[in-house]
Amino acid sequence: MWHITSQKNGMSALGLQRVLGLGSYKTAWLILHKLRQAMVRPGRERLRGVVEVDETYWGGAESAGATGRLTYTKTLIAVAAEQDGKGIGRIRMVRIPDFDRATLHGFIRACIEPGSTVCTDGLNSYREMDGFVHLREVQRRAGPGEHLLPRVHRAISLLKRWMLGTHQGAMRSHHIDGYLNEFVFRFNRRKSASRGEAFLPVGSTRRSDRPDDLR
Repeated sequence: MWHITSQKNGMSALGLQRVLGLGSYKTAWLILHKLRQAMVRPGRERLRGVVEVDETYWGGAESAGATGRLTYTKTLIAVAAEQDGKGIGRIRMVRIPDFDRATLHGFIRACIEPGSTVCTDGLNSYREMDGFVHLREVQRRAGPGEHLLPRVHRAISLLKRWMLGTHQGAMRSHHIDGYLNEFVFRFNRRKSASRGEAFLPVGSTRRSDRPDDLR
């Protein structure tokens, strides 16, 4: 556990197998996935304030006939990122089955505190959002050099670079939840003064971050 959390970019199952001298790759892979499940604390605090929400895909080239947001083989991921000045606060990432209204509204309710301001693009599935201040952005409003939803897009870019770098893109769709858990765990603890803070029990005093920054 210490070795995995002390690595800034994480490690692959093959790397863990080499470090621990394990005889089986499957054993190292299973250890990693058990730890990834433990990286999500039940009942963790929801995001709040101003939160950007968007969706992304993970997977290779799509088959012919898939246009727009339609996909046959790619994994769909919903992403939320808190605004922290010009930077990013905490994030949430969840694999979702589709981009329907019920799915995206359910993700928002589960991850964001009611009353918060939710910023999205112009996708119709985000319409009629109850319990939140909803700001919808469309591309024509962005001036030269500006980008819509910059924080959530930056988080998505970092996720994909991490998956392609540390893990060489070698993850199956039905296992991607664990990788998302690990990335969120690492990202939300990126400002910790010590990697050892990841091991403090819930409710302990931390030196560098607000308590909810480490959830």
